[in-house]
Amino acid sequence: MTDEPLYAKLGFTDAEWGLLVGLPHAVLTAASAATHDSARKTRAESAAGLGRISDARASASTLVTAVATAAVAEAGDPELGEEPPVIEPADPAGYASDVLGRAAEAAKLLAAKASVADAETYRHWLLEITDAVVGAASTGGLLGIGGEAVTEDERTFRDHLAGALAG
Repeated sequence: MTDEPLYAKLGFTDAEWGLLVGLPHAVLTAASAATHDSARKTRAESAAGLGRISDARASASTLVTAVATAAVAEAGDPELGEEPPVIEPADPAGYASDVLGRAAEAAKLLAAKASVADAETYRHWLLEITDAVVGAASTGGLLGIGGEAVTEDERTFRDHLAGALAG
């Protein structure tokens, strides 16, 4: 007798679960790469996104809690000092396009297989991750003064993500 994995109990296949679990980190990376920053600012963005992913383990949504728990287990728990390396895609625009495609796929999947509340909470969570990342470090300016809190490219990525998640 074998135990059925949680994702199967929630109605997802292994591949579908992989999409849902991988998307939060992919969104974090794409949001961070939307505007090229210094290594320090990129680390701050990554830490902010990882914090949002980690915090979702306490979500009221069973689905989001399960996805966040699996995502943290795969990448490391920032509360324990386990953080994945910061990924900087060679082609940020291509990477963002791929992430947006996966987000649209996840939205369709959730519409078909999750409760309305779980689907909405998951979509909102991905936007919260994006907001945390793009708001974590200003761009430009001198010594942190006069920079943009959120750049046009970051706003564009967030808007496109919201559109992809809306279906």
